[in-house]
Amino acid sequence: MDLTQGVIKQHIVKLAVPAVVGYFFHTMFNITDTFFAGMISTQALAALSLSASVFFMILAIGIGMSEAVTSLVGNALGEKDIHRAQHITLNSVAFAVGLSILLSVLGVLSVPFLVEALSDPSYVAETLQYINLILYGALFFVGAFFLNALLNSIGDTKSFRNVLIFTAFLNIVLDYLFINYFKLGVSGIALATVIAEAITMFYLFYKVRKTKLWVGFSSFKYDKKVISELLKQGFPPSINMFMMAFGMYVITYFVAPFGKEAVAAFGIGMRIEQVFLMPVIGLNIATLAIVSQNNGAKAYERISPTLHAAIRYGWVMSTIGVSSFFIFADYFASLLTSDAEVIEQTALYLRVCGLASYGFVVIFISIAMLQGIAKPAVIFPISVYRQVIAPAIVFTILSMLGFGILSMWIGLDMIIFSSAIFLWWYAQKQLKILER
Repeated sequence: MDLTQGVIKQHIVKLAVPAVVGYFFHTMFNITDTFFAGMISTQALAALSLSASVFFMILAIGIGMSEAVTSLVGNALGEKDIHRAQHITLNSVAFAVGLSILLSVLGVLSVPFLVEALSDPSYVAETLQYINLILYGALFFVGAFFLNALLNSIGDTKSFRNVLIFTAFLNIVLDYLFINYFKLGVSGIALATVIAEAITMFYLFYKVRKTKLWVGFSSFKYDKKVISELLKQGFPPSINMFMMAFGMYVITYFVAPFGKEAVAAFGIGMRIEQVFLMPVIGLNIATLAIVSQNNGAKAYERISPTLHAAIRYGWVMSTIGVSSFFIFADYFASLLTSDAEVIEQTALYLRVCGLASYGFVVIFISIAMLQGIAKPAVIFPISVYRQVIAPAIVFTILSMLGFGILSMWIGLDMIIFSSAIFLWWYAQKQLKILER
């Protein structure tokens, strides 16, 4: 799809809607896991909550690097250099294989220390059972990210949508069988996830092979410059994603003293919140693809309208989400757990932190635009601030003063909004430089 021509708003809708549908089912995939973990025990719920932050830290690097693939290939396509796009594609696939092996090894070695650092022995064993099995399948996760990034660069967000719909329903069946018939506990949930992700990766590889980007492994020539450019472009978003995951870990660390119910509620709340943040992810993907191609084509006048339209769409969807949280938060929580205290804590989180979705819209869209114009350097410092420095300082002060968990969630909102304001200012500054 040529994104350098045509109506920008139509391109955003065509790219974002399939992506939103796909990621909706991906989130439902996670919610299914949470539902079945709730059937096991509150400890199992807490184990999945902790695993989410730890595992995402490992995979964040893969996700960030895959976004660099969309930017590089998209820019090559915008320049009408199909041979370079094909060359980048083959080097990206090779890079994904090596990266996944490295992440598996690092993950298995580091996870015990990260899990035990939270010092709650009641669910450490279940957490390790779940996450170690997931880490052995890192190749499928990283491979799927990279292959989907290639498809996104040519405007194909439908293939990922289709396979995610299929695997979401498959995951329900597998979770049910592994837990109720094979009695595998949280290990069964992990096994179902790995199987579904393997199917996703192989399907996306099949779709990539049918595109103009694929010329076969026989044409592969290792290019140090391409790998270097992948690392240069991918490092900032990788750090951003890693810091998001580490931020989840930091929050879990400060929430843990409030009990396993609070940890479980945080995990459930995030998964529910993710459902309503799906439009933001879709808009992020659409923005990155559109900006990348137009930047490569030097059609800079189309970048600013893309940024502003995406943010407007995001705020409309955020209003729907925030309203839903205020009215139905308790009901949403009750769908995933019968524990009254966990339901109450989850509802509190959703009603307070749901407001931050407005800030997330600005953050995600601004980051996508900066990646598209190959100016991702600011992502690193703002991620460190938003995910590590500010939470550590704010939550430590609140804990020392003896404030309750409500103050934690209010503090989190303030951190997200301050990050959004800065990124908006910086993005506007870069746009003015680009348009001169």
